[in-house]
Amino acid sequence: MMNPSWPDSRVMDESCWSDIEHCRAIEKWYCVSKTEVESKAFEFGKANGLDVVSVCPNLILGPILQPTTNASTLLLAKLLKGSQPLKDRTWRIIGTTGWWMCDVAEALVLVYEKPEAQERYICTSHSVHIKDIVDILKDKYPNYNYPKK
Repeated sequence: MMNPSWPDSRVMDESCWSDIEHCRAIEKWYCVSKTEVESKAFEFGKANGLDVVSVCPNLILGPILQPTTNASTLLLAKLLKGSQPLKDRTWRIIGTTGWWMCDVAEALVLVYEKPEAQERYICTSHSVHIKDIVDILKDKYPNYNYPKK
């Protein structure tokens, strides 16, 4: 979620939504579209007596199915190239816990099968500092130019 007004000391939970105006201002169109679609789905459900449940994973990883780079892979590519500074607030906003696509699929099945599921679910178990992710990548792939700060 991209919400720069969310306090650093407050854990992001299901009540946190991306700030659409901020996303527009910095031209994060993917974030704008995901936030607007989710919001409209809840509005549609309420207006039509439907239960709408959303699962919000931070970063989905897995095999690339399309011939172009997707948003999650692009983040990792920026890390490997050293073009994304570690202190960039983007990492906190976007989220730093990667989920394997099969885990996200399982979460979707769980909310589908549970009649008591409602509203939004942030799909994450814990937060990992981006520096720790870089350290893991450095260990596995030492020949890349990682960000220093």
